[in-house]
Amino acid sequence: MRRIAIVTDDPGWHGKRLTQAFAEYGCRAEYVSLTECRFALASGRLPVWIPGFDQALPDAVFVRGVPGGSLEEVVLYLDILHALKLLGVPVYNDGRAIERSVDKGMTSFLLQRAGLPTPPTWVLRDPEAARRIAENELQGGHLLISKPLFGSQGEGIRRIEKMTDLFWLTSSRGVYYLQRFVHAAGEGYYDHRVFVINGRAVAAMRRLGKSWLNNVAQGADCEWIEASDELAGLAIRATRTLEMDYAGVDIMLDRDGHYTVIEVNSVPAWKGLESVCDVNVAELLVEDLLGRYLGLSRSEAPVEVS
Repeated sequence: MRRIAIVTDDPGWHGKRLTQAFAEYGCRAEYVSLTECRFALASGRLPVWIPGFDQALPDAVFVRGVPGGSLEEVVLYLDILHALKLLGVPVYNDGRAIERSVDKGMTSFLLQRAGLPTPPTWVLRDPEAARRIAENELQGGHLLISKPLFGSQGEGIRRIEKMTDLFWLTSSRGVYYLQRFVHAAGEGYYDHRVFVINGRAVAAMRRLGKSWLNNVAQGADCEWIEASDELAGLAIRATRTLEMDYAGVDIMLDRDGHYTVIEVNSVPAWKGLESVCDVNVAELLVEDLLGRYLGLSRSEAPVEVS
């Protein structure tokens, strides 16, 4: 039986869905925290030690989350993922994809470098320079978003709307990430989340925010949409730019009628998406991972005899 490691510290609903999907292929999925993994570089040992996999490395690793921590801790977690790939274990998404997307500054740089539409963004350490940038944006009639460099689900994000808000301009461990606020076309607050797997947009929804934050975790409502060729194509290009197996791409339609990529998520949730569309995301993810990297199909799964 193939054994799959699901990297997560909070299996929850998503872990259960993935475990069920792997079981349909005759694979046993086990939850693993990167905080418990380590290098064991001694003769006669597996170079990477993973709890529950003492005798052999997993057949594949599905990354559902990378813990936060100090720089040294995060580097260790990513090094474990890099090492597993070097040892021939498929890692989905791999360490390089995680690095490119978890760091919002690098994500913005790569999107802009690839010619993809993304808002003007500044990433810097100097607090005085950050304040000058914010002042210039406000004086130019623009609002500004201040985000943690590492973060998700809308946590720690502030909107700079007026000069007095500059008192609340804070860094994320010494680094400022500032991005011009994008006003959505029409009324209200909303954006689009497109879920991409192996270069294919498999589902999309509109997230209707109760405020300017459109994250489901912040209370946004979900509404199914059929992604246009333009919207799907933009999400696919963004995912390819960051070299991901799968991604949740956040895209806004601005007041000028143009799409702009706000964020690319390498460990996206899909519970909200499945609540409004008839797509089993876990099945599609597992089908892609096992088929593309291990050559397995559902027809090859062992049949249980009662």
